[in-house]
Amino acid sequence: MAQVVQQFRSKRYKEAAKSAVVDPVAVDVAVEAVKKFKPTKFDQSVELIFSLGIGAKQADQMIRGSLSLPHGVGKTKRVVAFCPAHLVDAAKAAGAIKAAGQELVAEIEKDNFSDFDVAISTPDMMRFVGRLGKVLGPKGLMPSPKAGTVTPDIAKAVQEYAAGKVEFRNDSGGNVHSVIGKVSFDKQKLVDNANAMIAQIRKMKPATSKGAFFKKVVVKSTMSPAVYLNVQ
Repeated sequence: MAQVVQQFRSKRYKEAAKSAVVDPVAVDVAVEAVKKFKPTKFDQSVELIFSLGIGAKQADQMIRGSLSLPHGVGKTKRVVAFCPAHLVDAAKAAGAIKAAGQELVAEIEKDNFSDFDVAISTPDMMRFVGRLGKVLGPKGLMPSPKAGTVTPDIAKAVQEYAAGKVEFRNDSGGNVHSVIGKVSFDKQKLVDNANAMIAQIRKMKPATSKGAFFKKVVVKSTMSPAVYLNVQ
């Protein structure tokens, strides 16, 4: 299978792979290596990929959360806010493209509106937002307390997510993917963001997780080979 995949890699990728670091290295060395790969015509995203020693299907071992990285991720997000009338102006001032209560729920139900990246709700609105589970759930847009998108401080949450606060959760294989910036970022900013995300994931190690928690951690850009990190 690996040979088949390799056949479809671009010439630029194959050239980069020849000079890729193969042994686990420190975060700063890995970031520098990623930035040295031949650039593309667009500003690639840089992401961390964690392979974790967790029971991905066990509720008490799931990894899910959000984090405001020290230097953002180089992208703003379109945020909608489900909130009562007296918080609508504050939510919009904080950056929400739409903010309303049951009216916004009805709009999404009727018009299938989903042209946004993050949905945030106050706790009291969730009894109405819950009706949207079948619409927003499959798209990963359903507000969640674990992700920090169900909160009474709607203005603060909108501001953070509009500025690029990242959400993360493990997949069925126990892997977590998180964007930490753009290739154009200064090296130190990417290092700071990477270290912040690693520290956050480390803090979330489930008490019931056995053996090595960080099985494998890599950093890569959209079109580059992965560089393995020496993370304990």
